[in-house]
Amino acid sequence: MGVSWTVQACPPPGVSVEDLRVAAQGAANAVVLQMSGWEPGSDLCRFNRADPGSWHDLPADFAAVIDGALHWARESDGAFDPTVGRLTDLWGFGPAGARDAPPAGQELDGLWSQCGWARLQRRGGALLQPGGLDLDLSGIAKGFGVDAVMRALQALGVRHALVEIGGELRGEGVRPDGQPWWVTIETPPGLTVAEPIVIALHGLSLATSGDYRRFRMDSGRRRSHTIDPRTGAPVGAAAASVSVLAETCMDADALCTVLMVLGPETGMVWAAQRDIAACWQLRDGSEQMTAALAAMLDDEHPL
Repeated sequence: MGVSWTVQACPPPGVSVEDLRVAAQGAANAVVLQMSGWEPGSDLCRFNRADPGSWHDLPADFAAVIDGALHWARESDGAFDPTVGRLTDLWGFGPAGARDAPPAGQELDGLWSQCGWARLQRRGGALLQPGGLDLDLSGIAKGFGVDAVMRALQALGVRHALVEIGGELRGEGVRPDGQPWWVTIETPPGLTVAEPIVIALHGLSLATSGDYRRFRMDSGRRRSHTIDPRTGAPVGAAAASVSVLAETCMDADALCTVLMVLGPETGMVWAAQRDIAACWQLRDGSEQMTAALAAMLDDEHPL
């Protein structure tokens, strides 16, 4: 995934640290082998290279991620779209590597017209490659990876753990001292907040999407790696980051992408309608959060 992982856990008797490491790495490797756009032999890359009109049986985890992606695509009217792989490459954020100048005109329109989550068709456990469609699951697969690592630990009998992959987290149980897994919502570089937001991850996941980890500057304009499927271009720069709390890290990951694309104004309304706990940190230095997150903070008292 191009990122590191960490696990803090209370292993049961008979389970060693090496057992935890092997389980965590194995779960992460399985996600990469199925869903990475950077591994030519992955199931995702094979699907992207497949002939038009061909059907492909999906591994169970891959199918679960596709179903989650399609759910949020429908729910957000296309603000989330797992089929923007060619646009991601076109803007220089994909496996094809960086490019000198931003795309425009026919080059952009031609690839944009081939994208669209509605072109994906499922038949049982199979997925149709309609032709010219490249999947990009980078907005949801890392979160699924966090969930997969946690499940692998739980299969060893672990009940208390904090899993982190590339800044996305999921906590279950409590620390050895009885305290919950307290984590701080990351502040984007260059921004100052009066008081960092601290959250207890007890059966919860936290994901953050921002414009500061992967971006490019074009004529003084910051372009985030997050593509707006509705325009075919990177999202605007009003929000430096969006953080979301959800039960699963897969959903938290996908929802961050949705809210980055929708922007703070529309996103706030959309999230409030669905009782989503979210926080935006804006480029002007301000911060806003949904009522669902504010209510959670009112109930928590970190030591």
